[in-house]
Amino acid sequence: MSATEDRSEADDVRDFARRIGIPGLVDVHTHFMPRNVLDKVWAYFDSVGPLTGRPWPIAYRTEEDRRVATLREFGVLAFTSMLYPHKPGMAAWLNEWSAGFAARTPDCLHTATFFPEPGAPGYVRQALDGGARVFKAHLQVGAYDPNDPLLDGVWRLLEDTATPVVAHCGSGPVPGPHTGPGPVGALLARYPRLRLIVAHMGMPEYGDFLDLAERYEGVHLDTTMAFTDFSEEAAPFPAVDLKRLGQLRERILLGTDFPNIPYPYVHQLRALERLGLGDDWLRAVCHGNAARLFALG
Repeated sequence: MSATEDRSEADDVRDFARRIGIPGLVDVHTHFMPRNVLDKVWAYFDSVGPLTGRPWPIAYRTEEDRRVATLREFGVLAFTSMLYPHKPGMAAWLNEWSAGFAARTPDCLHTATFFPEPGAPGYVRQALDGGARVFKAHLQVGAYDPNDPLLDGVWRLLEDTATPVVAHCGSGPVPGPHTGPGPVGALLARYPRLRLIVAHMGMPEYGDFLDLAERYEGVHLDTTMAFTDFSEEAAPFPAVDLKRLGQLRERILLGTDFPNIPYPYVHQLRALERLGLGDDWLRAVCHGNAARLFALG
């Protein structure tokens, strides 16, 4: 067997980091959740449900400890456990699970979530007191308006504590009742200091979410699935906006959606590299920006 044939994907990912001159990757958009919830998520992808609309084979369908080991083999220095409720009464127990996961997984950034319900500010405060460092909001799956008055106390807490929140707020892969730049723009007008990380670069309303990042210094965007062959087929990133990616270099963060991706992890990195924005940009996106945002050593 030749040396090339003997290479693993982990070798390719680590070589990418070495080539651009970073100690490893920081991935702000990875999913770890209770097994019964994850099984339902995977079953949805397997069914080619209406939110996907096409085959979506899960590339890393393994047990939890194997998935953690895979990220470590890739040289991912820090990652998240993005999880989210789709109805009232779920968020608090999801947060209990994620606190336990973070306690036994020190390279995971302690992640929490919320839903518009009367107890939301209370359990968000409890999660923050317990060490939560990043939150996830999924406006598409949760089908809620981020400006619901039940969330006012939540957004106030996150703004006052400068805690990042990753929000799936773009209308990809299909629009929801409260997706798109309008609801998020209204939210930011009310809480302009929010550290809001727009998942998937705001796909497919890329330009509109770049506008928000230019207007509000706390707005970041993660690269999750953007620029990959899979996403370019359905929602290509506008060539006219490539220059803006360079101008917003300090506000773009690596995200991948691991393990729920239909292609190898390294493809996300190669998709970023082929944008042609240079090694300084790649270093910032794949390590430096998130290391600064989360005060990583």
